[in-house]
Amino acid sequence: IRRLSDECRLRHRHLRLKTKVIQFSIQLEILHKDNWRPVIRYDTAHGFAHKDIIHQDGTLDKIPVFCLDYTDALTFAEADLVANWRLYKNMFIEEVTEND
Repeated sequence: IRRLSDECRLRHRHLRLKTKVIQFSIQLEILHKDNWRPVIRYDTAHGFAHKDIIHQDGTLDKIPVFCLDYTDALTFAEADLVANWRLYKNMFIEEVTEND
């Protein structure tokens, strides 16, 4: 787990075979009402690298990540989450506010 702020963190897990990533999950979580909530997740579930946008109602938007391999996909995913966590946090807060 890597803290980005008091209310945002990354949960990162990957499995390697030597230097090659063969499976991963990296997730942005937001602290909301004393609970950590997943907001954006990149993973290799279902046999391909993809990004899940996790909505308040539990629905997911699944977006494929077009990289040559999982190592590149993980590098891309982590860079996206580190660079854009504030944007994703604001999108989360806006969606929560609309649904309250």
